Amino acid sequence: MTSFPQGAIAVVIGASGGIGRAMADALEADGGFAKVVRLGRSSVPALDIVSEPTIARAATELADQAGIVRLVFDATGFLHDDAHGPEKSWKEIDPDHMQKAFAVNAIGPALLMKHFLPLLAPHGKAMFATLSAKVGSIGDNHLGGWYAYRASKAALNQLVHTAAIELKRRRPDAVCVALHPGTVDTGLSGPFAKTGLDVLTPAESASTMLATLDRLDAKHSGGFLDRFGELLPW
Repeated sequence: MTSFPQGAIAVVIGASGGIGRAMADALEADGGFAKVVRLGRSSVPALDIVSEPTIARAATELADQAGIVRLVFDATGFLHDDAHGPEKSWKEIDPDHMQKAFAVNAIGPALLMKHFLPLLAPHGKAMFATLSAKVGSIGDNHLGGWYAYRASKAALNQLVHTAAIELKRRRPDAVCVALHPGTVDTGLSGPFAKTGLDVLTPAESASTMLATLDRLDAKHSGGFLDRFGELLPW
């Protein structure tokens, strides 16, 4: 990566998941950052996306480290668990499942922005990027279903867009974006990949997104983009 000033810190949140691990590995292999910090529930300090105290503690410890933070990449997300899968009908809407989806996919990233956006470098290129999903697009929704996931990712897109407006006032060179990583063969989306879809490995998705992050600048801030950097409909 050449567009970020050298010698900075990159942070990957959700670094134990498929895309998060691949992104952290790609950043380390690229060598454009002096340090890549991997955060998640099993890291030290631990960061749990549904626990604000752990998010605040991780941000505080990161702020105490030597170095300037120029990239925060959020690779967390929730689609299904053993109790609930994506809803095929409104008859399957479950409040507990929906609450969990919003907690992980919208509220958690909002709390990350609350605590990590202030850590971004005040001058020069810096970025917060979070994984959204194309199915969170209202304009692109032609099939229905997947109520909790669609709605929580749509909420995330609004939160990113709103935070980007405030970020521009404080750090005019910074970027805050929501990215669709493609359909990736992970525990989250792999079981629901339909035949004929372009299913990517985590490494393939991470490599493409890394190249896109390198191209983005402040004019893209607040955007909802695919992994190639193309705008997606809200």
